[in-house]
Parts: sequence; structure tokens; C-alpha cells
Amino acid sequence: MNTDKSIVISGMGVWNPEYSVSNDELMQAYNTYAEKYNSDNADAISKNELEAKPFSSAEFVEKASGIKSRYVYRKEGILDINRMRPKLEIRSDDEISHQAEMAINAAKKAMAAANKNPQDIDAVIVSCAYTQRSYPAIAIEVQKHLGIQGFGFDMLVACSAATFALQRAFEMVSAGTARCVLTINPEMMSPQINYRDRDSHFIFGDVGTATIVEQAETCVSVHSYEILGTKSITSYSNNIRSNFGFTSYADDSDPYSADKLFTQNGRKVFKEVCPMAVEHIKEHLNEHSIDAKNISRWWLHQANINMNNLVVKRLLGREAKANEAPLVLGEYANTASAGSIIAFTLHHEDLKAGDIGVLCSFGAGYSIGSLLLKKR
Repeated sequence: MNTDKSIVISGMGVWNPEYSVSNDELMQAYNTYAEKYNSDNADAISKNELEAKPFSSAEFVEKASGIKSRYVYRKEGILDINRMRPKLEIRSDDEISHQAEMAINAAKKAMAAANKNPQDIDAVIVSCAYTQRSYPAIAIEVQKHLGIQGFGFDMLVACSAATFALQRAFEMVSAGTARCVLTINPEMMSPQINYRDRDSHFIFGDVGTATIVEQAETCVSVHSYEILGTKSITSYSNNIRSNFGFTSYADDSDPYSADKLFTQNGRKVFKEVCPMAVEHIKEHLNEHSIDAKNISRWWLHQANINMNNLVVKRLLGREAKANEAPLVLGEYANTASAGSIIAFTLHHEDLKAGDIGVLCSFGAGYSIGSLLLKKR
């Protein structure tokens, strides 16, 4: 009889939408829009009443971010310079919501990897940067469609939502309030992107990820990871922000103005978050007497290639090898909280029993969450 009382991640899954947008496609649409904008507003621009829209290129985007392409839940409308936002079909309240559909697709993959049935799971956490509605919770809708008993709730922690949810799941299983927890990150980012903004229109993609957390004694999966420890921190900053919210109805502001979409001061974020992430991970490793040199895999937040490379270099004192800190930015772009889970899901099966990895995300808030995982 297995009497191991440790808590493990026993399954993970990644679901990709069927549509994707390449850098070339995105730049062609943006530059066509910029050219038209500048032409239509030439007089005001010449009088310095408006700023001309700068042009961009696929080469610039890849060099600045490491992004080559991104998956999108719906492609229609994004490349239309008269719309420049995805076109979602309206669904009735009796139909499954778009985000719940994404979540369920990812959840089924994680459940299959963990060899779990709905009756094995006690709780569902949907944790991501944005939810499609305020209530009822997307998690409860997912719970219903998967046939899971127990309870579910949503969490919003921007780019650290996935690691924060895993910490909640770890604590719940440790406390005995749930035997097995399903955490899901249905990151539908494309509706919140300002495709008319050169500095941010290329950043995000859509994806769904999911993980299963349970006691080791009930784990029956082929690949599983003991959670050695979790750590999280938040520090308030306006450098990454979205002001979209229900109060726009009451304050008479435009609910679709630029400030209601994703905005960031990229240079300040890079300068401030990188050292925060390095110190956070160092402290977490020190708390468990683990040397960074003994980490076999770094599954880091996938926001920017230069950010990831800098964080690992400062931790190791050298450049990381490709297999040490895998990147998924080229195919997926920044997928908010899901990025580190994608890296984990796609790059873990080669590890040996006893190998230790760091799963870490960092972003708006600021927020940083990390888990130390040991292959079983």
C-alpha cells in the first residue's frame, strides 16, 4: 500500500486553438492600418495635433520578444484594418461559454495524463488574466460540464494566476479540504489586445492549460512531480494595467478606450520585474537548501525571451542551455499565466527521478509565484 503523504502534480495538459496568426500577417495588417491612419490624419499630424503611427516589422517583433506566431481563439476580424479585434459569435446563456469551452478542452488533457475521472476530483479552480464574465464563475460552469462534484471558483492574478492557483490547490490537498484539485488556465487574451498599438499588438496569444494536484498515495500517472514548496509575492505597480470593468457604465467613460485594454510600460517592467524574480527564486531555493546549479529544468514565465534569458543567467551565473530553460514563445507568444505551464507540459518527460525543476511566473500586480518540483 502506498503511504506517501507528499503532494504531487500528477497531470498537465495544453490545448491549442485551431487558428494562428504569424508575425508577417500581423505586421501587414498593422502597417496597412498605420499607413491609412497617417494619410487620413495628415493635416493634424503636420500640425503636431496628433502623432503619426509608427510602422513595424516581423523582424523587429522576433528580435524584441522571441515571438514568431501566436494561437488565437478566433482569427476573423483581427487582420481586418476596419475592425482589428477578433469576432466572437454570441452564445446564449444556455450554451457553453467560449472560455469554459477552452477550459474543458485543456482539463480533459490533464485528466487523461493523470488517469483521473470526474468522480476523483473535488475542486476546480479557473485562474487566468481575464474571465469572460463576473458570475456565475467559469469554474462552476466547467465543473458542471465535466460532471465533477464538490466546488469551483475563479481567480484573477494576471500572469501569475497559474502558479497562484497551484499554491491554493497544494494548500487544499495538504489541509484535506480536497483530495484532488483541477486547476485550469483558459487564457483568452486576444479580445483584450489593442491591435492598433505597435508596442503591444504582437505580444499575446490564446491557449488553455490545466494541471491536476493530489496526494502521492492516490497518484497513478506515468509522470508526476512532488511539490517541495510554493512561494508567492505581490507588489503594487501600474506599469502593467487594464482598466476594463463594470464601473465604466457609471462613470460614463468609453468602455472600449485604449486604457481599458492591455497597457504596459515595457522598459520599466523589464527593469523592475527581472531583479524581483531573481531574488524571489533565490529566496525560495535557499528556504529549501537547494543550489541553483542543481536545478535540472527552469519552466519560467513566457513573456519575453530577453527577460527569461536574463533571469536564468543571473541565477546560474552563465547562459542557460536550451534544454535547461525551454522557451515556447516562438509558437505560442505570451499567453499570460499559461506560459510556464506550457513549458512544463511540453518539456518534462525526459527528466529522471530525483531531478528538481522550478516553475515560476511573474507579471502584472506585480505578482510572482513559484513552485519547486521533484520528479518522482
